[in-house]
Amino acid sequence: MNLELIVDQEFREANYQSNRLSKAEYEDCLFEGCNFSGGFLDNTNFLNCEFIDCNLSNVNVKYTVFKEVRFIRCKMMGLKFEDCNAIFLSFSLSHCNLSYASFHKVTLKNAYFVECIFDEADFTKADFTKTVFDQCNMKNVVFEGTNLESADMATSFNLKIDPERNRIKKARFSKDQLGGLLEKYDIVIT
Repeated sequence: MNLELIVDQEFREANYQSNRLSKAEYEDCLFEGCNFSGGFLDNTNFLNCEFIDCNLSNVNVKYTVFKEVRFIRCKMMGLKFEDCNAIFLSFSLSHCNLSYASFHKVTLKNAYFVECIFDEADFTKADFTKTVFDQCNMKNVVFEGTNLESADMATSFNLKIDPERNRIKKARFSKDQLGGLLEKYDIVIT
């Protein structure tokens, strides 16, 4: 499918809940204060774009390309990243709410998350090798068969990870997170 190429454009304060953004290839574009909630971004390509203060909660991202995309202060609740085009998936997120988001079987190596909320997100069988989770709230995140090798989670909090059911070799954790790594043993740490 040949998509229209849209380069170096700015989209501000637009509502795409009922009137969808045109299916196209967006390169070096800025989306600021846009509302996509419950809408459609499927079969759309975003290359080196930036989303600032946008609501992308429960958006359809089937076959969507997010390549070298930056999300800043975005609401991305319930987003199913496993529906995205996996080949080009690369992005960084800062101060975003990803509660209830799903990364099921997603490979996202070397990603960077800063002060994000992942409340009840699903990381089942995802590969976050060498990913940095800087000061992220990991409350009730599902870690099952997740690859966190060489990941840096030292400043994140509310972690509960079973080391026997996930790959955590050379991952970085703080001493304060010890309880979340040993919780299944029902021991008291003082």
